[in-house]
Amino acid sequence: MNAVDGATSVLLVDDHMLLREMLRDRLTDAGFEVVTTGDTTEAIDLAADLQPDVAVLDIDMPGRSTFEVARVLRTESPSTKVVFLSAYVRDAYIEQALAVEATGYLCKCEPLDEILAAIGAAAGGTICYSRGVLQRIVIEGSRARLAEPSGTRSSQLTDRERDVLVHIARGLSQRQVAHVLDISVKTVQHHLEGVMDKLDIHDRVELSRFAIREGLVEP
Repeated sequence: MNAVDGATSVLLVDDHMLLREMLRDRLTDAGFEVVTTGDTTEAIDLAADLQPDVAVLDIDMPGRSTFEVARVLRTESPSTKVVFLSAYVRDAYIEQALAVEATGYLCKCEPLDEILAAIGAAAGGTICYSRGVLQRIVIEGSRARLAEPSGTRSSQLTDRERDVLVHIARGLSQRQVAHVLDISVKTVQHHLEGVMDKLDIHDRVELSRFAIREGLVEP
């Protein structure tokens, strides 16, 4: 992504069109060079091609998990700083954001000027978290962790098992999950069995209820 006159380049990923356009316009007015998409799979292709300074990812989106997108970006566009944007501040989200070494986690309730300033700071490698997130974490140098280790059952799951659980909870079939995650149906079945064994839940409806209670998906 060839930023004009040294402008910070931003890939903005959000499936809410009005919010995406509003934030794009404000970022552009503030001097950022912005490319947007409402599709997480397209976001990976765009990041690999454009190599933006910052990728701003809405957390709760259909399709591939944005936490999975962040993991892929670490390989496809290693210089890109990842900033998550969400209406919710939840330990389950924070834990996953820290696991993928996100540079920021911003709440949509923050003043827009503060969000813009945080995105700019993130481009330079400064860790940027909203106040509600800061209350739940401890920053040690360039790393951060939850102030209190997660004791939730979902913390037993691997990243891929959590991805499968989220999509199952959203009502996708195993074949649909396989398509979204670009893995085989057999691999989905393997991860789903792991989820069920670790959580001791063997019913799709109960798995969905668990994921909602844990804050992994929105009701």
